[in-house]
Amino acid sequence: MLEWRIGDVKLTAIVEMTVSGNNEFVFPVAHKELCAPIEWLKPHFMDHEGNLIFAVQAFVIDTGKRKILIDTCVGNDKETGIPDWDNMSTPFLEDLEKAGYPAALIDTVFCTHLHVDHVGWNTRLENGSWVPTFANARYLFAREEWEHWSANEDDPEFALVMKQSIKPIVDAGLMDLVEWDHEICPEVSFEPTPGHTPGHTSVLIRSKGDEALITGDCMHHPVQLTKPDWGSAADVDAPHAFETRKKLFSKYVDTSTLIVGTHFPAPTAGRIKPLDELGCYWLDTSI
Repeated sequence: MLEWRIGDVKLTAIVEMTVSGNNEFVFPVAHKELCAPIEWLKPHFMDHEGNLIFAVQAFVIDTGKRKILIDTCVGNDKETGIPDWDNMSTPFLEDLEKAGYPAALIDTVFCTHLHVDHVGWNTRLENGSWVPTFANARYLFAREEWEHWSANEDDPEFALVMKQSIKPIVDAGLMDLVEWDHEICPEVSFEPTPGHTPGHTSVLIRSKGDEALITGDCMHHPVQLTKPDWGSAADVDAPHAFETRKKLFSKYVDTSTLIVGTHFPAPTAGRIKPLDELGCYWLDTSI
């Protein structure tokens, strides 16, 4: 398990799975022959044949007083519409406990957005019913995100997500809608990064002069630093997502802010550095 220190805050990655070999599933234009020449991605983020490597993972932010879980992956026993993710059985909760965070210890869950691979462990299957996994936690959703998806609740793809991973939280009275500028605690606040979804929100950690940003899906892979125009097939508003990425890269290039990619495989985190005069960047993981 990867861990980082941001001032007095400990950040821990809990990996549900790592996948590679299907670039176009995420980026329709990311053919292997276009990726392979981007040498700085090797070997951590891409193999030598040009296959991009992705992780599905959650993050625990431990401030000492608060135990905050960011995104909850795909989950077990879920119907997702994606064959490789259907009815999974992973030791995610056991891994979370091994890291020192049994489910009962989590006091806050925040989903950067409501796509299927970010909300799955919100709930677990118990005696044929979906129940909240983190029963002692408040589940936070950005108001803009909730309003978009609840207005489209009849969409077949999202209906399953609502039924399995969202509605049980609402029914249990554990959901709080929060604004884009919400501050969970002095060390943890939100940074709006819309485009991938209308209410997509990244998470900013600040402590003792150190800073880290958990990206969510405003960027899916480090390759987008060099190819910022490569949008995800799942982007709701691709032009807006592109503009968000450009602004984010410009804001954080050559700063000390640690960029922690929700779908970046190990080493997962680094700092944005300029690559050339064309507005391209790379991720320096030598932290």
